[in-house]
Amino acid sequence: MQKISLPQASRLTSPNPVSLVCTQKPDGSTNLATVSWWTYLSYNPGMIAYAMAKTSYSGERVRENKKVILTIPGAEIAGAVMGCGSTTGRDTDKAAKFGVELADVEGSEIKIPVHSCAAIVCRLQEYHEVGDHYLYICNVERVYGNEAEEALFAWNGYAQLRPAR
Repeated sequence: MQKISLPQASRLTSPNPVSLVCTQKPDGSTNLATVSWWTYLSYNPGMIAYAMAKTSYSGERVRENKKVILTIPGAEIAGAVMGCGSTTGRDTDKAAKFGVELADVEGSEIKIPVHSCAAIVCRLQEYHEVGDHYLYICNVERVYGNEAEEALFAWNGYAQLRPAR
């Protein structure tokens, strides 16, 4: 073995899960942010965690209102998911800009992309500083799924998004 960088290791360990974090903006609209790392923490009680850059507008929204829906986007919106990861929602309606059709989720004011394989409705429990990111630890309130959607994964160190098959 030879010494490599962490980004090089992420290419070696592809594919990696990718998700869209859906949060509510002050005007009531939904913001979408691409997150390249999340994990299940506990099934009983249901808990997940994900990391976002400290500068993330979506992170700011989650810290303020404590509500978030983590979705696993479907393959049909791969281009939009890449765009959502490189644009701030602070002054942009990403759903409109990237043509993402949104759907209501029962019991939530936050909308999700129609093309989602899964949606995990959460309440923020706590967050921690981890280097240049915050780690968000969330309690799962409800989970929805659609087996007709093919989940996206990040490949080649997050340079590409496509299904795992």
